[in-house]
Amino acid sequence: MIKKLTLSLVLAACVSAVTLPTPAQARGVPDGFTDLAKQLSPSVVNISTAQTVEVSTDDAPAFPKGSPLERFNDFFGGGADGSGRVSKSLGSGFVIDKDGFIVTNNHVIEGADLIEVTFPNGDTFEAELLGRDPATDIALLKIDTGKDMPFVKFGDSDAAEVGEWVMAIGNPFGYAGSVAAGIISARNRDISHGSYDDFIQTDVAINKGNSGGPLFNMEGEVIGVNTAIISPTGGSVGISFSVSADLASSVVDQLRQYGETRRGFLGVRPQKVSPAIAKSYGLDSAYGALITTIVKDSPAEKAGLKKGDLIVELGGEKLESSRLLSRKIAEAKIDEVLDVTYIRRRKKKVANVTIERLKEKVTEDERKRREKEEADVDRVAMGISVEALSDANRKKYRIKDEVKGVRVVKVDKKAEASGKILNGDIIEEVGFEAVTSPKEFEEAMEAAKELDRPVTILINRRGNFIFYALTI
Repeated sequence: MIKKLTLSLVLAACVSAVTLPTPAQARGVPDGFTDLAKQLSPSVVNISTAQTVEVSTDDAPAFPKGSPLERFNDFFGGGADGSGRVSKSLGSGFVIDKDGFIVTNNHVIEGADLIEVTFPNGDTFEAELLGRDPATDIALLKIDTGKDMPFVKFGDSDAAEVGEWVMAIGNPFGYAGSVAAGIISARNRDISHGSYDDFIQTDVAINKGNSGGPLFNMEGEVIGVNTAIISPTGGSVGISFSVSADLASSVVDQLRQYGETRRGFLGVRPQKVSPAIAKSYGLDSAYGALITTIVKDSPAEKAGLKKGDLIVELGGEKLESSRLLSRKIAEAKIDEVLDVTYIRRRKKKVANVTIERLKEKVTEDERKRREKEEADVDRVAMGISVEALSDANRKKYRIKDEVKGVRVVKVDKKAEASGKILNGDIIEEVGFEAVTSPKEFEEAMEAAKELDRPVTILINRRGNFIFYALTI
């Protein structure tokens, strides 16, 4: 019996050895992040912005200069110069080129009059906004330092897998150069942010101030731009989202080349493919995008696509879901002929679609808004400081709508105009040419200076018109 029992145990052991599944080999936990942090931190910057906020003074008018209550003007948002208060925001960014190109989030710099970037060593530079894309929340800045800057590179975010270790560097709550680590929790997340959602979800501690900072893989490559969190408290609870590097880098390339995005346009509205719909089209699994609407005169209509067609491939690559259709088309080259494979009446067909450029009304409106904002920024020329006749200023100073020009905020005591032009005067013309914005005023004064002769300025002083000839 002992022999039989022994034999049985041996046989059982052998069977067990054969039938038990082999455990998956997990990648080792990093020994630490010290070397990686030292290598990458010099390229991550703190971004601070300033914006002049128009403040209504109807209910709280500015106290006059010299009044004992004058010191309260700043508190209530007023002030004799009507400049308003300055709001500041903090975020993160990272250098992607030795020449000083910096990536951040659009929401970090949106509406800013001044953008400054500060490196870990304390060096601070004013940055120029090259372009921004609200649709993906990506913005591109540029600084000129006269020397090569430390930088990091984008990696292949499509190769990143759930469970991989990742590391973030940023400025949470203004604490510069903070390092946090975790793993990728999920891929291809749609958080209803926009048409091009393709977020990497992680459990890395991301907080206010981390926005725009980089998400690194263990090779030191940027695989995401930290953008959003879900939190009932406003602080990190282990659910954070990063724009994938593949999407961010394509947007950055366009902003760098054109100053704006130039997305492809197909002209269809897709619907998600359910298992039942997939089966009805002869597919074994649910994938692709079902066309529910065709835009008139769009590339899709011109190529013969119809409502009810099920797109399964783009350029020979399988379309995994309807949600990816917008991104894939957006990334396609303008005027490129793209092979679109679709199913119609259970038969596969191919349409050769010439991709056109998406006319983004928001982008055009944004550009006009930015140009107007730039023109309306306060300017100083030959000792005369002026501001735009904004709606707030018209209301505050009771300036009629028909009055055009710029309002004088201050005149330097040493300027030629001192004693002639007064604070509150409206400058309507410079050199007999109308000026309607501070930028136009500055340009007109510069042009007059080059002529090397007195310039005539038309002043509107409470409805009375006065000409002054200034030697500038």
